[in-house]
Amino acid sequence: MFDSLSDKLDKALHILKGHGQITEVNVAETLKEVRRALVDADVNFKIAKDFTNTVKEKALGQDVLKSLKPSQLMVKIVKDELTDLMGGDAEGVNLSGNPSIILMSGLQGSGKTTFSGKLANFLKNKKTKKPLLVACDVYRPAAIDQLHVVGEQIGVEVFSNKEEKNPVKIAESAIAHAKANGLNVVIIDTAGRLAVDEQMMNEISDIHQAIEPQETLFVVDAMTGQDAVNTAKAFNDRLNFDGVILTKLDGDTRGGAAISIKSVVNKPIKFIGTGEKMEAIDVFYPNRMADRILGMGDVVSLVERAQEQYDEEEARRLQKKIAKNKFGFDDFLKQIQQVKKMGNMKDLMGMIPGAGKMMKNVDIDDDAFKHIEAIIYSMTPKERENPTLINSSRKRRIGKGSGTSVQEVNQLLKQFTQMSKMMKMMQGGGGKQMMQMMKNMR
Repeated sequence: MFDSLSDKLDKALHILKGHGQITEVNVAETLKEVRRALVDADVNFKIAKDFTNTVKEKALGQDVLKSLKPSQLMVKIVKDELTDLMGGDAEGVNLSGNPSIILMSGLQGSGKTTFSGKLANFLKNKKTKKPLLVACDVYRPAAIDQLHVVGEQIGVEVFSNKEEKNPVKIAESAIAHAKANGLNVVIIDTAGRLAVDEQMMNEISDIHQAIEPQETLFVVDAMTGQDAVNTAKAFNDRLNFDGVILTKLDGDTRGGAAISIKSVVNKPIKFIGTGEKMEAIDVFYPNRMADRILGMGDVVSLVERAQEQYDEEEARRLQKKIAKNKFGFDDFLKQIQQVKKMGNMKDLMGMIPGAGKMMKNVDIDDDAFKHIEAIIYSMTPKERENPTLINSSRKRRIGKGSGTSVQEVNQLLKQFTQMSKMMKMMQGGGGKQMMQMMKNMR
């Protein structure tokens, strides 16, 4: 996410770090490179120019040149202005109605149907929300089928009617169904086109007028850059939507849409999609995104993702098992599943300050745990419960069954034993012993 932009901004700001004395000349040189980096990221030239002019005014106004650490102060000003450019504060969705009605809009291929499911899953996990997904794309039966597949995957009801060709009637029937069945959020997935056209605009305007949603969201593919911003403006001029959803931020996106869309349509980015999984949805925090663009990581979001997967009852159960030396491979598998739900590994690494830069040329496979899982699943239930049973002949069988080698099985067993000992020491407060063990593992 934003790798190219992050690199270019880092190089631009490094110009200041390389000078013993900071002058107006090298500040201007730095900001010229910042502007070029933004334009290369598909930010509109006028927005990029206004941005660097504002940074320059603030830099000179805050006596950056006389500061003891001018490069650090400059980075802070750039970060603050990036945050403001992307919206300043995070904004959630309006769920004031009963049911709350959310209308999804956007072009075909933007990820609208998938994101409708992600949003339903996100709200469902808030415990008090019972969402209903509504299929209002009357032109593509495949879109209706896709929404049903998504709904089944996340355990959310989907309302559809393939016989009805009027999307307004489908939406109204769905809302009546939600009211009758105690479903308090209605998410309406509408038809998209390959480009903005009058028929699509008339149709979604009719739906909007008929159902009066609390929230109208525009879903846009972040990989389309400035085109995404132009399409958002066309939709906003007609719909006056409430917020933007940026999808596919895990892809090869230059970042222009995320940075400049707020200043063009004056509507906040509310959520971002960062992967294919239903859990790959984040509230958009402009300040955190600015941190990530500038290579500072996003520890807060990382902790929040971990907390979402944290189960207190499961943690207590594990503590008891660890205390009794009964932590087995089934428990280990559950921990792996929790980590996988947090998102793709490269995205998680990017949230750790400095790690994103170190790992940028490293190909981190999203199936990094695949061979570990294969080895564990090739064990018998007794072997998973009690790994000390695994002798040479069992290792050969496990290796053959998992498509791995005996060496890989041995390596996993060794790492598992070391990890189990460390977990035991952490419980017992054996800090010195644990430090010594970590040295031995190097």
